[in-house]
Amino acid sequence: MLDTLISSKTRINLLLKFFLNPECTAYLRELAEEYNESTNGIRIELNKFEQAGMISATVEKNRKLFKANRNYPFYNEIRGILMKYTGIGHVIEQLVQNLGKLEKVYLSGEYAAGRESGVIDVVLVGEINKSYLIVMIEKAQKIINKKIRYLVYTANEFDCEKMAKGMLLLYDAKK
Repeated sequence: MLDTLISSKTRINLLLKFFLNPECTAYLRELAEEYNESTNGIRIELNKFEQAGMISATVEKNRKLFKANRNYPFYNEIRGILMKYTGIGHVIEQLVQNLGKLEKVYLSGEYAAGRESGVIDVVLVGEINKSYLIVMIEKAQKIINKKIRYLVYTANEFDCEKMAKGMLLLYDAKK
């Protein structure tokens, strides 16, 4: 669906990279290597995003680092569209309802790194009704037409500082 609205695959990849994982920072050459694109193609899209105010840039050690601009007026809307596009938003909605004492949901794997994939990796933290979880995962997979892999930890088992590196926090019951 998104590829019919946005014809540039590079643009879609950059939106996924920065808006699914808003803490992510990246520089031009790194992005070009990651997406196997020319630096010029990536630069053009980054310049458009920066001029529009969608991303911000800082210079560190002769490298221009880019990051999603959370103050952009349509930040939440763009992020919401991308969450729906990837199916992640629907998965979270389904999981939060009647799952038990769900405390946190993290996105890991390719999507957490801002890369599109046919598999959504989630980490669930809390006291969870696992049989209900299996049913909800199966339903969500059919709706979004993607495989969902999941790990479940209790709050005592999950060490946020060590284990959450590289993951994106999608849901926090305390917030």
